Amino acid sequence: MDPLLKRFLACFALSAIVISAAAGDSEAATRKKKQATLRPAASAPRPEPPRVDAQAIARDTAPVAADFARWVENLDQSGQVAGLAVAIVKDDAVVYERAIGHADWATREPVTATTVFRLASLSKAFATTLTGLLVEDGVLGWDTRVSGVLPTFALADLEGSLKLTVRDILSHRVGLPHNTYDRLIEQDEPYPLLVERLRDVPLTCSVGDCYGYQNIAFSLIGDVTYATTGDFFYHQVEKRLFHPLGMTTATYGRDALEGSPAWARPHRRVGKNWKSFLPNETYYHMPPAAGANASLRDMEQWLVAQMGGRPDVLPASLLAELQGPLVRTPNDVGSTPWRRARLLDASYALGWRVFDYGGEPLVFHAGAVQGYRAVIGFLPRHRLGLVMLWNCESAAPHGLLPMLLDRYLGLPRIDWADLGGDDPEAGAGGG
Repeated sequence: MDPLLKRFLACFALSAIVISAAAGDSEAATRKKKQATLRPAASAPRPEPPRVDAQAIARDTAPVAADFARWVENLDQSGQVAGLAVAIVKDDAVVYERAIGHADWATREPVTATTVFRLASLSKAFATTLTGLLVEDGVLGWDTRVSGVLPTFALADLEGSLKLTVRDILSHRVGLPHNTYDRLIEQDEPYPLLVERLRDVPLTCSVGDCYGYQNIAFSLIGDVTYATTGDFFYHQVEKRLFHPLGMTTATYGRDALEGSPAWARPHRRVGKNWKSFLPNETYYHMPPAAGANASLRDMEQWLVAQMGGRPDVLPASLLAELQGPLVRTPNDVGSTPWRRARLLDASYALGWRVFDYGGEPLVFHAGAVQGYRAVIGFLPRHRLGLVMLWNCESAAPHGLLPMLLDRYLGLPRIDWADLGGDDPEAGAGGG
């Protein structure tokens, strides 16, 4: 072989080896990079949340409400919500009430305190409270077996089906995976069919042993109510709760929402503006889980009652049962920035979440369906509560609750609502 050709071929072979090795190194580096991206980074230990100092708790709610009013004004100016109604209740009195934005941006109809919104999962507490009244009547018990009332109902674990109780379904201890079949709800699958299909779902734990948030299984309480009273669930709520509490515009269902004298249309962002659209029917098919509508004025009365101000309708013994923690929900502690920074523990009770907020019990629930959001929370020891209803999918209002709590409890004050430069300390006084 020609020596020059031989040398060329040797150099070519060596180059191929180098290129192949480099490519292999590059692929390995790419794999490592991809694995590093997929592998969750080790998170730093969560700092211990500050604890409430009893001496720092506000003695006067007026300056607290004044600061809150300023934050709501900033929210209004920011354009982050289509419309919102919010109230603070202390003891049995409304100490702050405000409505901002529009019930319908197309017509410029304003939101008012009597504008009706969808409550989404805030509906759950009405279901559990009604159940408590039926328990007091002796119609059923918290430990009534669901299978004894609804004999055709079944889970994948037949033995578990037989032991499932009313208390289990209302505290999300069915053993099903979180939000089982919610996607099918949103595709408008019929509720009775989805109940039947629960028997096809493998359980994540034994019945009663773990927490898994549900809408379909929770709504079985509507079927239980009908089976034990002979009356529709929503009729019972209207008769036992809405009417006695003076919740004059509270209703169930989309037809009732749209038949209200004033109601908030759901909205979505279109550029810098808001555009209303028609409410969907989906979660209305399950009244106990997400079927209620109410105005701010209605929810003010609900807050008063849940904080102990209407013992003629909701006795203290019932409230203690409803708001007593039943199953720990540790994932709630880290699910949002304010929870990570403030919560020491989290549990679910009966239609309510119960948080340890720096050493203070906080009874709480949020709700979300397409185009609507809602939040309610209160400090039972202090009988201070907040309710907010808004008609878009903005996250900003969620931060107002912890801002109120921090201000009242004397904790470090942070702009949890991201109001864009607002100084939470400004205007502080009294306390």
